Amino acid sequence: MSFPRYPEYKDSGIEWLGEVPAHWKVKRLRYVAELNPSKSEIRSLPEETRVSFIPMEAVGDDGSLVRGQTRALHHVIDGYTYVREGDVAVAKITPCFENGKAAMMRGLTNGVGLGTTELTVLRPRGPVTTSAYLFRIVTSEPFRWLGESHMYGAGGQKRVPDDFLRDFSIAWPSREEQAEISAFLDHETGKIDALIEEQRRLIELLKEKRQAVISHAVTKGLEPNVAMKDSGVEWLGEVPAHWEVHRLKYVSPEITVGIVVEPSKYYVDEGVPALRSVNVKPGGVSRDNLVFISLESNDLHSKSKIYSGDLVAVRSGQPGTTGVVPEDLDGCNCIDLIIIRKPDRGSEWFLSWYLGSDSAIRQFSEGSGGAIQQHFNIGTASNLLIAWPPFDEQFRIVQFIEREATRLDRLIDEAEQAMSLLSERKSALISAAVTGKIDVRGWSVGAESEEPELAMVAEESAGYSTQGGAA
Repeated sequence: MSFPRYPEYKDSGIEWLGEVPAHWKVKRLRYVAELNPSKSEIRSLPEETRVSFIPMEAVGDDGSLVRGQTRALHHVIDGYTYVREGDVAVAKITPCFENGKAAMMRGLTNGVGLGTTELTVLRPRGPVTTSAYLFRIVTSEPFRWLGESHMYGAGGQKRVPDDFLRDFSIAWPSREEQAEISAFLDHETGKIDALIEEQRRLIELLKEKRQAVISHAVTKGLEPNVAMKDSGVEWLGEVPAHWEVHRLKYVSPEITVGIVVEPSKYYVDEGVPALRSVNVKPGGVSRDNLVFISLESNDLHSKSKIYSGDLVAVRSGQPGTTGVVPEDLDGCNCIDLIIIRKPDRGSEWFLSWYLGSDSAIRQFSEGSGGAIQQHFNIGTASNLLIAWPPFDEQFRIVQFIEREATRLDRLIDEAEQAMSLLSERKSALISAAVTGKIDVRGWSVGAESEEPELAMVAEESAGYSTQGGAA
């Protein structure tokens, strides 16, 4: 169905908002909701009363709320933010605010919750608004855009001030019309969310398929009827009978490590690129966020120089993530990475794909230590077991994997783009409904919206600028 505009509009007096339905009333948020209600109303409760505990990770950017944690009231009443059943809580710190972290407080233990101080609490004033509609307002794009422009602080500590929320102005319909808009948005965004979830599941399946293709090709080869033999390694199983099984130290002429002792003291503004773990991607190298060391430092640390065709592997966090050094970075250096020199007899690209296989990942995991982050060293890397086919077969396997990985990556990209478009349409639909750009009065669950309508809504929402003015 196609949603019409309201029959009559008026100037809202707010630049970013423009015209609004004639019967809606422009009000500041402070007049429709109470901000950060006082804890005084719960101080009389028994101190052992169980209440919900709400850390930031319990609040989703999709409006979800994880309510699994509880605490005794006396442990959390001081030093945490108070919420009550029916309140709306919105994150105020970057990047949680920009990501839309907010939730309606529902199902709280004993109707009470205490949580992170990085939440701002809004309690709807009953005669004016409802929790459901208030939630839609504070998760709408205009609210987030304007809030972001009012943030104060530096870096990762930027926050939206309470004064922005108090003074945020928008037009409000009657409670009855709010209920209609909320019901419409619940239904329509629910359908979009279901489509997004389908794409998310598809992406997971495609990634699993990609990993399976790589793992099978580098451990079983491409010929379905080839004679097999036991590799002698539990997690590797059988390999083609004419393949060899070697430790990595017999495949690569040298395995060493990048600069590990106070590497930052060698950093300069311009000089020789030095790769870090952030630059290593499966199969390749990213040039984003490069650091540089001087030419003298590069010569000083000649052992950690890397050359075209060498492999560099991440040591911590996701050990085993491996990339091949490209020609344009020949002779540069690296920081705290395992360096695997280009194989004397074989393909560096085959080795790179193998190191991303399930067999190698298992070995990386079992050979890694560290209480907080997995971490592996030269010894672990040197003793990694590799299934090693003849060079001409390595070449054919690499060609096959590159072809299949490219095809699957394209499908993954398409699914991610579909998810992005659906998310944009969802945001646009919410914004159009709460700003009165479409009239959903009289809508019923049996009515079905159409793609052209979502496209129209997305186009209209593009009329807002991130600075809050007309684009």
